[in-house]
Formats: sequence, structure tokens, C-alpha cells
Amino acid sequence: MSTYSIKDLERLTGIKAHTIRMWEKRYEIVDPARTDSNIRWYNDEDLKKLLNVSILNRNGLKISHIARLTNQQLNQKILEVIRPGSDYLSQIESLVVSMIELNEDRFEKILNHSIIKIGFEDTLYHVVYPFFEKIGVLWQTGAINPAQEHFISNLIRMKLCVAIDSLPMVSSDTAKRIVMFLPEWELHEIGLLTYYYIAKKHGFKVIYLGQNVPLTDLFSVAQTIEPNLLATYFVSAVTKPEMKVYIDEITSHFSKQHVLISGIQAAGIDWKLADNAHLMSCATDFKKAIGLFG
Repeated sequence: MSTYSIKDLERLTGIKAHTIRMWEKRYEIVDPARTDSNIRWYNDEDLKKLLNVSILNRNGLKISHIARLTNQQLNQKILEVIRPGSDYLSQIESLVVSMIELNEDRFEKILNHSIIKIGFEDTLYHVVYPFFEKIGVLWQTGAINPAQEHFISNLIRMKLCVAIDSLPMVSSDTAKRIVMFLPEWELHEIGLLTYYYIAKKHGFKVIYLGQNVPLTDLFSVAQTIEPNLLATYFVSAVTKPEMKVYIDEITSHFSKQHVLISGIQAAGIDWKLADNAHLMSCATDFKKAIGLFG
């Protein structure tokens, strides 16, 4: 079980520390343990409770009413107030709770409801991709353990693979080609699979190489199929010098193609990239880029 400081909870839930203290004192929303020096610390149950409380409070329920709900009533109320197509933040927070408690049933209900209401592609843009980005932050800060991350990533991966497979094959000789790959040290592929779906949905021929692809293999494959675009993703920790060398080698080798770069680690790039390299901050950016450069 993970442990959190009050500052961790503030960052993860968006609830100010002083509000958490007030709710704790006035309504006993959470009951933190304390260190020998009287510093509060919280566990997974506290984090789940605060995320649920935050969703209900943001949807108009008074904190005094929420405090009287049992955990079962709290969970039922969450499913009642979440509105696919409007309150994306609540859906994302609820998915975080389902990940923490390894609750596949809750995950399926939230995601399927959103897909039925706004469609799979919009669910990708507004719920799945932002949720995946949040997982990256939680992973980097140690707020979730490997089992939780693997559990939810595999559920999302299965959804994406089924959705990708359900799209018609792109067999036209005139279709633009995009090669997708992850660096040699990278295993987190949900973000790239999201891009796979978007690109295929919009008529691209996708050559998906997947996880930990050696550069020599990438160069060999790309030479054979001559892509119009390349896309890669950085989630796992890597030093800036290592990332710079890696990106420079790719953009130099593929100087005539556009290279689309994404991921939580790529967000920290603070050096000038080659003219053919483009940072993507979200799935919507990727959709725009393939329309512009493809």
C-alpha cells in the first residue's frame, strides 16, 4: 500500500491541503495516521475517498451530505453523477480510483458509458489519453505500484487492440505511411497505441513496431517501406542528454520525414529540435499533425 503526504494528496486530487484538513476535522472524511513528529500521512483508501468526494462535490453535492454516505453509497453515487461528454475530469478521477482498487467492473462501466455516449475516438481524446498521461505522472512520483499500473494498462491495451482491429484495413497504394516505434528502453505503449488507432481511423497505413525497438532495426524497416511520418513516445525515465542524442540521431537519419514526439519525458525537452521534429502534447495535437504533415 502506498503512503502519501498531505501535499501529495493536494497534487493528486486537486483539493487544497487546508480544505483536506478542514474536511478531516469537521466531517471526518479521512482519518490519517501520524508520524512520531505528528506529521499526517495517508494511504490508498484515503486517496480513493478524497477522489470520490472531489467528484461528488464538484457535481453539486454538499460535503455535509457526502460525509454521511457509506462507501457503497459513495460508489453508487459516483456512477450516477458522471456524465460522459461533459465532465471528463470526473471520469478520469474515477478511472484512477478503479486503478488503485483494481476494480475492473468500475473501469468497464465508466469507459463503456463514455464510448456509447460520445464514441470511441472522442473517448480517446478526452478520457483515455488524459488518463494515461495522469498514470505517467503517478508512476513517476511513485504514487502507484507496478501491479496497479499493469492492471489498468492491460485493460486499456485490450480495448485499443480490439478497436484497432475493428477498423477497415488500409490497403490503398496511395495511403500515407507512418512508422510507430518505442525507444529501446521503453515498454509503455498505451500512448502509441492510441496514436495507432487515430492514424488508422484517418486513413494512414500504420507500420507498428511496438516496444524497445533498436535503432538499427528501425532504420532497416523504414528503408524498406519509406514512411511519410514517424512517431515515438517517451514515458520511462531517461536523462536529457540521452534523449537528445537519441532524437538527434532519428531526425538526422530521417531528415526528409517529419518525426512526431510525445510522452511525459518529452514534455521536459528544453532544447531546439530539428526542423522535422514536432512535439505532441496530446492526442488532439497528433490528429492535427498527421493532417498537416501526412
